[in-house]
Amino acid sequence: MYTLTYKVTTSTCDSEGKLKLYSALQMMQDCSEMWIDSEPEVKNYFLQQNMAQLLATRQVEIIRVPDYKEELTVTTSVYGMKPMFGFRNTFIYDAQGDPCYKTWSMGAFVDKAVGKLKRVDDATIQSMTLEPQLEMNYKDRRIILPKDGGKVLEPIKVLRADIDYNKHLNNANYVRMAMELLPENFVVSGLRVEYRVAAKHGDCLTPTIYKLADGIIVSLSIGSEVSAIIEFT
Repeated sequence: MYTLTYKVTTSTCDSEGKLKLYSALQMMQDCSEMWIDSEPEVKNYFLQQNMAQLLATRQVEIIRVPDYKEELTVTTSVYGMKPMFGFRNTFIYDAQGDPCYKTWSMGAFVDKAVGKLKRVDDATIQSMTLEPQLEMNYKDRRIILPKDGGKVLEPIKVLRADIDYNKHLNNANYVRMAMELLPENFVVSGLRVEYRVAAKHGDCLTPTIYKLADGIIVSLSIGSEVSAIIEFT
């Protein structure tokens, strides 16, 4: 398990003094990225093989949204490892140790030179420290788009500020873009994201929004290819 501590600051708050979901996702992402420092064999293997772990899917349960100046602890732990995929829990806890956000995610292991899936060898998998899978309401990683009823909106251009060190649109920014399309009175209590095709600087993402009985789905596409699907409940 790897842990980071945070404080809810002005730059991470919304207009009501609550932690932005976008900021919470960044905290989760940072903790997950720093985790590899706790697994030196895995870290060295990925460096030698020129590999990266890219987020393929994430589910978030929002228990309570923290307030301005609250002290938070973010923990991440891997509970499953396959040759081309890893599975982890990342939780955010308040100062009393109660969970505010529960998440699970799946990462894909990719060859950075060619951008394709690459297998991790058995010895590296065996060296991994696996933790117990934490309790939450696990949903399917696949999000099924409705066949019709979607409303196509104006394209969103990917800017330089949206790009991370993997040279593509940072995963939290997909959610930030999609949230701007939600009705102002929509309260997010749950989130699922499926990442398909990485968007790069200069790409235009065309949103299609589907309003369902129990939530809203936003699909972001590059041309005819779906880049990411975000489900808000």
